[in-house]
Amino acid sequence: MKLLIKTALATTALLAAATCATAQTTLFYGEAGPNRGVRAEGTKWFVDEVERLSEGDVTIDVNWGGALFSEKAAVQSIRDGVADLGSVIGVYFPQDMVAYGLADLPIPNDDAWVGMKATDRIMRTDPQVQKNLADQNLVYIGTYTTSAVQVGCKGKSIKSLDDLAGLKVRGVGAYGKVFNDLGATPVDMSVYEAYQGLETGLIDCTQTYPYLVKALKFDEVFDSYTELDWGQIGALGIMMNKDSFDALPPEDQQAIMTAGEGLADEFGRILTAANEESVQILRNQGKEVTKISDTDRQTLIEASQPYIAEWIDRADAAGLDGAAMVEEYKSLIDQYAQQRDEQGYPWAPKN
Repeated sequence: MKLLIKTALATTALLAAATCATAQTTLFYGEAGPNRGVRAEGTKWFVDEVERLSEGDVTIDVNWGGALFSEKAAVQSIRDGVADLGSVIGVYFPQDMVAYGLADLPIPNDDAWVGMKATDRIMRTDPQVQKNLADQNLVYIGTYTTSAVQVGCKGKSIKSLDDLAGLKVRGVGAYGKVFNDLGATPVDMSVYEAYQGLETGLIDCTQTYPYLVKALKFDEVFDSYTELDWGQIGALGIMMNKDSFDALPPEDQQAIMTAGEGLADEFGRILTAANEESVQILRNQGKEVTKISDTDRQTLIEASQPYIAEWIDRADAAGLDGAAMVEEYKSLIDQYAQQRDEQGYPWAPKN
């Protein structure tokens, strides 16, 4: 495979016949999303952190807006070396990213930081997950999250689950399937197509996440916004071509991995503030913002159980221990929630 790593040698003449050379590596990063919004901010932080930790030996050239590949071609493109690394939305790759799909399951947790830390721990340390990815010529680097799954609508309003009946709803993963089970008509389109879908009437509502209101300008098309706080799409992160990764010296590999691990804390800080800002944008514009009842939320949780069982079966078929991974994920959610409660968020001022 032809790798995209480019190495430039910078030579410095010395007094004698000796020459000193410093190698600099440029990695190409594919990102389907725009060069704005919180995920872009997180990606830029990651890029800068890799350069800082590698003392300038590794730089990353981010190609935004799907310039290298679309969100639905990310895994194959990174695996094949179209880019050295890039952003992957796991829900578009239910088989390839089956291990990562654990983070997409509707397991109750509305805290973005807690979800990212639990996901990162499993993806970074579980040998069966690492082998599953290595067999695909991939290395896990770091994770983002959408934060809690919510719904935005144009010309419609969802105050209770009964209101889903007959609505054309863009949903993904288990969340979209449950919407369908509760009477909605599912529509398959990416989140980046949802703005136009709402504007043209192809959909009435879209599964969304708070920060996207500002990032994708959904405030221009949403008439109502319903907080479900049901689960997260957490299989959203950075994968790297394994050949590209293995070609790097150990110290540069460590710089990339350390930056990737730090992404959960930094993105947690960014996302928490952005979520609050985005919902406030809707409120300031007089848009309807509602929250479903605890009874309806419990209905969503119960309706999700068959899809968690379905994921376990797929994980088992891929050589993973699905049930054990679900229990580990739940345990880590409890662990990081307790850490947050006792110590606060990493970015919070300390007394």
